[in-house]
Amino acid sequence: MDSGTHLIMGLGLAGLACVDPVIASNQTVFLAAMVGTIAGSQAPDLDTLLRLKSNAAYIRHHRGRSHSIPAILLWTLLITAALQLGYRGSLPWLHIGGWVLLAVVIHVFTDLLNAYGTQALWPFSKKWISWNILPIFDPVIFTTHLAAILIWALGGAEPAIVFPILYLFVGIYILWRSWLHRTTWNMLLRADDGPDDDKTDYHLIPKVSIYDWHVLKQLSDGSYDVGSFKHGKLEWLDHAKCSDHPAVEQSKSDPSIQAFLYFTSFACAEVIEHAWGVEVRWSDIRYRHRKQYPFVAVLLMDHSSHTLGSFVGWLSDERLQKRLRMNTY
Repeated sequence: MDSGTHLIMGLGLAGLACVDPVIASNQTVFLAAMVGTIAGSQAPDLDTLLRLKSNAAYIRHHRGRSHSIPAILLWTLLITAALQLGYRGSLPWLHIGGWVLLAVVIHVFTDLLNAYGTQALWPFSKKWISWNILPIFDPVIFTTHLAAILIWALGGAEPAIVFPILYLFVGIYILWRSWLHRTTWNMLLRADDGPDDDKTDYHLIPKVSIYDWHVLKQLSDGSYDVGSFKHGKLEWLDHAKCSDHPAVEQSKSDPSIQAFLYFTSFACAEVIEHAWGVEVRWSDIRYRHRKQYPFVAVLLMDHSSHTLGSFVGWLSDERLQKRLRMNTY
């Protein structure tokens, strides 16, 4: 999920902690629990600091080991220990630690529900896991949390009543979205009457609108059909044919390209020849916005195959062209 949703869920979990009599009966302990749930809901995303090193380092590691099973335990121990030190050992550590653990677990779990995914099974597997159940920003989860927090803040109801109802609703909502994904998948397969074979693979990615989905159809030749499935109607919008130019293979030795390919299994390369040399542009076709694929990794080489520059990140076509000019003139 996005950072704003993680923050507001941290506040929501602080309200839910009031069902614990040890937390609810002591204002000091409650405030410590609130700090713990907010910190726990944000801690896995501290890997965002890797942006200070480079975009490639950030892309390669964001939602990786920081969202793994060992990291969940480490974040919980660090936050709980910091709170104990801050409160001079006076906190009921088992209760505080339990709520911190829940906050970290929910952060990782909700990140598994969208297309970006995590490496939650590291070190047992380096595979990126994404269930494609929710969009990265889900307005239903965000607004229901905001409403519950406002009711609590304005004294409309006790948190021990408001937040159990909220999380019961969120649980049912996620189950419903899972069912919706499965039924939409079946509808998609029936709606696509184009050429098919045993190697064709479909990917259904949620958008903010509940009944609007991004569709990828991976064909046996490695190319993709890219489309939209909205209110039961399938529309193919683009065909992404991945280049087999020799420069594509050469680009894989560049750190920016390596970081990009480490993160995504939906990369498609395009080679564009210029007067100054060759541009190898890798795009993640899961993300299509305004007829563009803004998540890219680009390598620039001269005619002698010497690297002129490379970069990776989220770039509109206008910003991408600006970066190209900066690296070639």
